[in-house]
Amino acid sequence: MIIESISLKNFRNHQNISLQFHKGINLITGENATGKTNIVEAIYYLSLARSFRGVSDIDIITKDNEYSQIDACINSGDRKKNIRILITKRGHSVLVNNKKVSKVSDLSKVVNVLLFEPKDVMLFRGSPKERRNFLDINLSKQFPIYLEYMLRYEKALKQRNEILKSGKIDPELLATCTELMVRYAGPIINYRAMFVKDINDILIKITRALTGVKDKIEITYRPFVNMSSEFETQALEAFKRSLESDLKHKATTIGVHREDISVSLKNKDIGTYGSQGENRLVALALKLSPYFLIKEEERKPIVVLDDVMSELDKPHREQLIKFLRKFDQVFITDTKLEIEGVTPIKLNKAKEVF
Repeated sequence: MIIESISLKNFRNHQNISLQFHKGINLITGENATGKTNIVEAIYYLSLARSFRGVSDIDIITKDNEYSQIDACINSGDRKKNIRILITKRGHSVLVNNKKVSKVSDLSKVVNVLLFEPKDVMLFRGSPKERRNFLDINLSKQFPIYLEYMLRYEKALKQRNEILKSGKIDPELLATCTELMVRYAGPIINYRAMFVKDINDILIKITRALTGVKDKIEITYRPFVNMSSEFETQALEAFKRSLESDLKHKATTIGVHREDISVSLKNKDIGTYGSQGENRLVALALKLSPYFLIKEEERKPIVVLDDVMSELDKPHREQLIKFLRKFDQVFITDTKLEIEGVTPIKLNKAKEVF
């Protein structure tokens, strides 16, 4: 899939801007505060109808305006699709070829974006939630049923936590919520285990391409209960063992919502023992790896690298650019990067652009 064009109205500092893109590498340059990240934020919004910056829709709307609007033309194989997203202070609406889209899973079929941003260098050192988000977002895009399992699991989890917080425990209701969580946890663990296995098969190749080093690298997934023919029985037993802790903390302390993955480089946990440079390059390799799991060319993701190049030395920067030429479409933001054969899209200060 290729984004051919995008137009923004009242989106962050862009009151009215239209840009044309092309296949291959698209380089967006400009000084700080010219809105480079805002452009790729809008591109990401096309995929999940939310910002990657963890802000609400209200924060996206330009000050003193009532709405933001994103219009984009997508080329997927021999089909073109027009997307319009209207963002107001009450929420957002999405139209694809003038038909309303209400499910995020349906939107991500139209536009799939893989993002790497500066904070991802802390992926292996930060909160397990960030690593679970990596699994959940990519699995939800690839398998819409996974998102359904997660939504049902989270609904049961919310109900169970409400019971634990109430101070008046209804044993039967608690047991029902626990059984529902276990029912949905099984498929979630299966999908996560399959995804991690597939990623392991290609991660070493990507890391080698980015670094030139043939070090052993492996992802380890740690489910709260290992899958087996006795999974449901063992999972219910695990919840029984954790009940005292759950009552004490007034929250569910085990389950797929507390799981984690880790990455070892040269048989050592990279989050603990890896240098910042190693963490950056391996995190980048991991974020790019889902691209190679999708076989259909028209469904290959768009890649966005926001302010990544400035932190790499020249040899690694050159290796990365060489590797990025393999992808159908890439967006790179930087203040002054030059790439051979690529004409940059130069942004000026807002008052000059508009």
